[in-house]
Amino acid sequence: MSARIAWLRRKPSAEVRVEESAELSVRGLAPRTLQIYLPPGYSAKRAKAYPLLFALDGQMMPHWRLAETLNELVALNQIEPVVVAAVPASAERIDEYGTASGVDFAGRGKHARAFQELLAGVALPWLRENFNVSKEAARTGVFGALMGGLCAFDTVLRRPSIFGVAGIFSGSLWWRDDSASLIGQQVSRIAHRNVRELGAKPALRLWFEAGTRDETDDRDNNGVIDAIQDTTELMDELERKGFVPGKDMNYLQMEGGEHNEATWALALPEFLRWALPKK
Repeated sequence: MSARIAWLRRKPSAEVRVEESAELSVRGLAPRTLQIYLPPGYSAKRAKAYPLLFALDGQMMPHWRLAETLNELVALNQIEPVVVAAVPASAERIDEYGTASGVDFAGRGKHARAFQELLAGVALPWLRENFNVSKEAARTGVFGALMGGLCAFDTVLRRPSIFGVAGIFSGSLWWRDDSASLIGQQVSRIAHRNVRELGAKPALRLWFEAGTRDETDDRDNNGVIDAIQDTTELMDELERKGFVPGKDMNYLQMEGGEHNEATWALALPEFLRWALPKK
């Protein structure tokens, strides 16, 4: 899917509330406090628990216009009201947002397993205890950009019984453990290999975005920038495992989309509409 996204222009009728979590931590990681975005009309007594999304690089969510987007989409009745937990990155981001199965060729990503435990084993139970959010994997997800997108994908792929939805914006899907040659760079991409090694198809819904101006690198000189090629080739691997385009996964290619928050802010409504359709 290729698109130029028009921004929403309706003034919301209510405002998102933002609260703070307790200081959350796991061994080996810096503790952090989450920003909890509660939808307009949030009620702790609502009969149906709210879906929950984790936003990685949570400190950047004001630049993504997250609160404004949630307000507007709920006001337009285009998405189900959702609770979003924005998880700030630490100074160890490059080591936290890798793949839990192993480090990359430069030894980066050594805290990825611990970070995913922070999300699944600490933050998620705390949120479910303190807010009216769903316990269903299908209504619990993670999204992020760049390394955050890689982390979102790896987290849900490893824990499909806990997380059922991921949003991967300009994901760092080049992440690999061999950079010595072009062939090595291609075949050792860790996310792609992890999909190839899957057994039964997990019950996941995956949303991908890449921009035509995400970068200029084209390692195999085939005329397709790596950001797009790595994304579409990962989706090819997923399709071979039984994922159905348009149903289990979706791709938004943004013409003129760049490697920045302004582009991801424009793409965010598309992800939310797909992840949280109003029923």
